Amino acid sequence: MDARRFRTLFSLSLLVMDTAMLSLAFVLAYRLRRDVTWPTEAVEMGPLSSYVSVWLIFVGAQLLIFFLLRLYHLPRATSLVDEFYTLFQAVTIGTLLGVAAAALLLKNSVFEVNLPRVMIFYDWALGLGLVFVGRWVFQIVRNILRGQGWAQDKVLIIGTGEAAELILQKIQGSPFLGYRVLGLVNDDGTPERVLGVPVIGGLGDLPRLIEDHGVDDVIIALPDAPDDELVYLIGLCHRERVSLKVFPNLYDIMTSGVSIDDLGGLPLLNVRDVALRGWKLTFKRAMDLVGSAVGLIVLSPLMMLTALMIKLDSKGPVFFVQERMGLDSKPFPLVKFRSMRTDAEVGGPGWTVKDDPRVTRLGRFLRRASIDEFPQFINVLLGEMSLVGPRPEQPAFVERFRQNIPRYMERHREKAGLTGWAQVNGLRGDTSITERTKYDLWYIENWSVWLDIKILIRTAARFLFDRSAY
Repeated sequence: MDARRFRTLFSLSLLVMDTAMLSLAFVLAYRLRRDVTWPTEAVEMGPLSSYVSVWLIFVGAQLLIFFLLRLYHLPRATSLVDEFYTLFQAVTIGTLLGVAAAALLLKNSVFEVNLPRVMIFYDWALGLGLVFVGRWVFQIVRNILRGQGWAQDKVLIIGTGEAAELILQKIQGSPFLGYRVLGLVNDDGTPERVLGVPVIGGLGDLPRLIEDHGVDDVIIALPDAPDDELVYLIGLCHRERVSLKVFPNLYDIMTSGVSIDDLGGLPLLNVRDVALRGWKLTFKRAMDLVGSAVGLIVLSPLMMLTALMIKLDSKGPVFFVQERMGLDSKPFPLVKFRSMRTDAEVGGPGWTVKDDPRVTRLGRFLRRASIDEFPQFINVLLGEMSLVGPRPEQPAFVERFRQNIPRYMERHREKAGLTGWAQVNGLRGDTSITERTKYDLWYIENWSVWLDIKILIRTAARFLFDRSAY
């Protein structure tokens, strides 16, 4: 099936499913209010047929808000956390709009009925839950079909460097995205392969490649390309009907929150504002205290069992303490469960790689399941780390990275974290430090309470259900 027809069909199917779920929520809310005597027995509630007009207004108002919030513009991939947050907003606003519209349109008419507040609450809660479950099932079905090759979009990637490799890894590891990479494009079409994908042409061949192969999407993976080259490439692609995406560079990340400020009437361009300060710091510290205390209490049985297993598995201490760089580049002792041999760092610190021979048999499982990180709740409780933030590095690596990666030291404007935005997006372990830095800087400059909650939920979900992906 053609990809565009596939998206249209699924959007219409989603509309039908939302309508069915919202209608079911209204019927269940009516029955619950009529049959359940909490908080008081329902009075003056007519038969369900007398509520048809209210049902039409409620469902219509909620669907209208869904349209306005672009909930039928299907993203290629979205997390369940984001989906729930958006639905929470949409159902809440839609319910309030439905109540207001029903009061205005039905007041003093033959269609006026008693609309108990508890029934409204039931409708809101059930609508949110049923629509979320329905969309979750819908997303699973869509991902399965895309993973089996249904309606995949043909994509062309411009570039063969680190950015192109990162994009290829993401596409190849996520078949549910619905992308089929046709090939790569470099400066002059020189033959080469990146992760098994061949170069099929040069920059001058773009219009022909797009037309001959029926390309749907073009991704420009040249983050360091000058502006005139990007304009040239965009011009070539815009001659054809394709979706165009550009992989951002560090400057794009830095200016993602540009705003206008003034200095006594003199306009200033504010390209970077510190998101985490004032009461937000206090709130984040309170979250850290509560979260780390709860974490240590809940996980204490598992941590004691892990300590016993480490002692039985290999000789050496249970904990591994290593100096890391934290807030304002100040060192602190990071605590982990030991997952390597005691002589692992003889000769100096070394970067952990896949199938590292220094890792013990038990340590391999502990690292894969992230259990070795649990003692860092102690660092969080002591204020040396936060639950969420950039991952801390060893001083020797920090000194090396600061010389080669722009703005690397700005990661240390905030406390290091037990988990972070880079980690929940797959940049963990032996991955690109440059890309991790971009994600860390974006987190620092776009911090919010909701973003921290979202990262924690995604971390917990990956730990419980998808450890291999984490």
